[in-house]
Amino acid sequence: MIAIFDFGSQYTQLIARRIREISVYSEIYPYYKMKELNRNDIEGIILSGGPGNVYSKDAFLVSKEDIERFNVPVLGICYGMQLLTHLYGGKVIPGERKEYGFTKIKIKKSKIFKGLKKEQIVWMSHGDRIDDLADFKIIAESENAIAGIENSKKNIYALQFHPEVVHTKNGKKMIENFVLNICNAKRNWVSKSFIEHSIQTIREMVKDKKVVLGLSGGVDSSTLALLLSKAIGKNLTCIFVNNGVLRKNESEEIQSIFSKFDLNFKYVDAEKIFLEKLSGVTDPEEKRKIIGKVFLEVFENESKGFDFLAQGTLYPDVIESISVKGPSDTIKTHHNRVEGVLELIKENRVIEPFKELFKDEVREIARELGLPQSIIERHPFPGPGLAIRIIGEVTKERLNILREADYIVTEEMKKSGWYKKVWQAFAVLLPVKSVGVMGDQRTYENVIALRIVDSIDGMTADWSKIPYDILQKISSRIINEVKGVNRVVYDISSKPPSTIEWE
Repeated sequence: MIAIFDFGSQYTQLIARRIREISVYSEIYPYYKMKELNRNDIEGIILSGGPGNVYSKDAFLVSKEDIERFNVPVLGICYGMQLLTHLYGGKVIPGERKEYGFTKIKIKKSKIFKGLKKEQIVWMSHGDRIDDLADFKIIAESENAIAGIENSKKNIYALQFHPEVVHTKNGKKMIENFVLNICNAKRNWVSKSFIEHSIQTIREMVKDKKVVLGLSGGVDSSTLALLLSKAIGKNLTCIFVNNGVLRKNESEEIQSIFSKFDLNFKYVDAEKIFLEKLSGVTDPEEKRKIIGKVFLEVFENESKGFDFLAQGTLYPDVIESISVKGPSDTIKTHHNRVEGVLELIKENRVIEPFKELFKDEVREIARELGLPQSIIERHPFPGPGLAIRIIGEVTKERLNILREADYIVTEEMKKSGWYKKVWQAFAVLLPVKSVGVMGDQRTYENVIALRIVDSIDGMTADWSKIPYDILQKISSRIINEVKGVNRVVYDISSKPPSTIEWE
């Protein structure tokens, strides 16, 4: 296995993900566990990036001795590179020029760059730079900073950029070079074993007790429903809550689909409760917390004292709320990480088999379990629903406007064949109005933003280059068919620095 030590990077799990893709097992540990970790199957160590800097008084540090006792190759990424420099007698200082985003670097001969051309496009995200190399030599440079170092005698390699993100064009090859050629790790990890392992773990945890699952109809909760059903049968109750912020016709479609499965399925219409609680609320964090809290309250009322709560939580949900394995900065609170749920987690009463997986990995599990394609291919939909796609207050009127616009987006994307080509496509209702002209009359109506992105795992994303004729059709239909909208704009920001959802 490859041991990854997390120093707080939002991308730490992506490192593990890239290693999984080449069929090598890996595990993530918080950096402070390095001293006590005692395993004899570790074939390599990776030190992740992080939001801090090595020269601050509260820096996240390990010792040189902690690293060397494993006697295996080491790869430092971003903060990990600066940490290795610091530990081995070099010097890291604040950079005069920061580097964020796509950057061109020139590389030199090194095992980690085997098979790559001398110029590479990589993804930088740092404000510090190395001022003194100590025992390392330079293997890569950008225009502004040292981008890679190595000490081949000690088998230590370090990169200032992030090879784990898709924006680094040959990052996967660099990780392969480290894992397979430098660490000589064995390709013996198979993702199919996840189902068998999860079923066994769930059975041991639950025994004969009762589990309740919030079934939204999305791929995560649907896949989890089938996995739990295989593990514990009728001890599972699936509750579908209509929280009032669903898409057009969604409630009816979900009830129709899941009536065909052998599940304890319960429909709850809680639209009135949710909308009352959301009335007057504009802060996105507050919306998420309210929806999560009310969701849990509805669950408690409807399930009459369940023993365990099951959630289709994915890794991006966890890492953006708070890192469970390292000191990552909070990006936003997810509905499945609100206070009530966190209390249940502390009590070991929450079942989250997917919390270390990405969306496309869950889709693979869904195929193994036999879910229909209509569910597997559904675009991700946030737990707080349309509430976080309405910027500002959530009202019935604004919900109706967004539902109609969003329905048109999905319909046209499917008609054109682009629905399957992109990661996510949806509409956002903005809190502004603009002047327009309709039928020779002045209008002052709402603005809809289109958000369509390409991604592999949801951790990073880029805006989709949709053909203009499709965008034109979507825009024309929304303006002509959705009462109260006279302008459509297209969001061309990437993640990072933006998130996929607007709130």
